Amino acid sequence: MNVTLYEKQIEIRLTAAAARALSQRATPLVAEMELLFSCLLRKRVYFGESMDHTTPVNDRLSVRFKPIMTRRCSVSEGGATPPSEGFPLENPRPFVPGWLAIDYRRGEWVGQFGYAE
Repeated sequence: MNVTLYEKQIEIRLTAAAARALSQRATPLVAEMELLFSCLLRKRVYFGESMDHTTPVNDRLSVRFKPIMTRRCSVSEGGATPPSEGFPLENPRPFVPGWLAIDYRRGEWVGQFGYAE
């Protein structure tokens, strides 16, 4: 299945376990693809239920793309979440991923996104 964000098609890949878990939800799941600009780039997928600024994939799943930027570059912070802020892009289309993969393992949503394949 596909969805369009910022005039770009994103392929949504659901495992069988994710499709089963989605079908049992009473409310839509939101998958937020976060792209962090810092010393290095970091990609994360967060799951929640807030429908603010989302694009529906179907009646059970919505997505959004969120670019953010750290306020400073500190490699010593390691895996910690550095202070960050929204990063408004004049043209987000080149940064929107080409695919989003969602799985459901041991009662937890797991996701990743990418640009090539």
